Amino acid sequence: MTTAAIDPRAGRRCHNVLNSLHSTHYFAPELGKELGDLGITHPRAVNFAVRAAALGPVGAGAVAATFYNYKYELVAEHVPAVWATATPEQVLAARARAVDATLRRLLGDEAVASAEMAEAARLALRAAEGCSRSARPLYSAHADLPVPEEPHLAYWHAATLLREHRGDGHLAALMAAGLDGLEALVTHTATGKGIAPKWVFSTRGWSREEWDAAVDRLRERGLLDATGELTEQGVALREGIERETDRLDRAPYEHLGAEGVARLTELGTEFARAVLGAGAFPADLIAKR
Repeated sequence: MTTAAIDPRAGRRCHNVLNSLHSTHYFAPELGKELGDLGITHPRAVNFAVRAAALGPVGAGAVAATFYNYKYELVAEHVPAVWATATPEQVLAARARAVDATLRRLLGDEAVASAEMAEAARLALRAAEGCSRSARPLYSAHADLPVPEEPHLAYWHAATLLREHRGDGHLAALMAAGLDGLEALVTHTATGKGIAPKWVFSTRGWSREEWDAAVDRLRERGLLDATGELTEQGVALREGIERETDRLDRAPYEHLGAEGVARLTELGTEFARAVLGAGAFPADLIAKR
C-alpha cells in the first residue's frame, strides 16, 4: 500500500474508464429481462431499483437525495412501490445475473476469463480499500455487499464502489458550487460531456419548460451566454467542480499508487473500448457541441 500523492487527473482518467464498464448494464437488455422476471417492467423503476437496492427498501426521499439530478416526483412514482414487487435482495441478485450476461456478451468469454481481467479486478479492489464511508451513502451501501468470486464480477463490483465513491463526493462539490440537480445537468451538457437533453427529459423526469427555466437562472448568474454555451465564468465553475471532485476522490488512487493507477487505467481502457465498440451505449446519449 502507498499513500504517495499522484496527479489527481490520473485518478479521474482511471475512474472514467471504470465507470464506462460499470454503466453498461443500465442500457443492457439483460437488465430489463432479469428485472422483468421479478415483475419490475417500467424502465424508470428498473433504474431506481437496481441502483438504490444496496440502500435497502428506502423511500423516494432517500433516492432523490442520493441520485441528486432526478426530479423527486418521477422518483416517487416508482419508489417505494417497487419494493412491494421485489425485495432489494432479489433486485441485487437479478442485477448480478444481468451484469454477468452483459459483460459476457460485450467482452466475450475469453476476455471475461483472461489474466488481464483478474489483474484488473485485483487492482480495482485494492484501490477501493482506500475509499471512505463518511458522507458517502451510495458508496457505503455498496461497500456492505460481498465481493463476487468471479473476476469479471469482482472487477465490476470494484468499479461500482469507485464510481459511487466519486459520485458521492461530486454531489458535495455541486452543492458547494450552488447548482441544483437540473442546473448541474444543464451545465454538464454545456461542456459537451453530459447527456443530451432528450435523455434528461426521458430519464430524469424534467420538462423542456423546467430545463429552459434552469438555463435562464444560469444566464442570470453569468454562467451561460445567450446561446446556451458556457461563459468563461461557467467554464471556470465546471472546472472547479471537477478539481474539487478530484480532491475528494484522491484517497483510493493514492492508496493504489501511481504505477497501479496507470496499469488499472491501461487495462480498463481496453475493456472500455471493447464495450463501446460492441455498442453498449445509445449513439445519441452524449450531447454534441
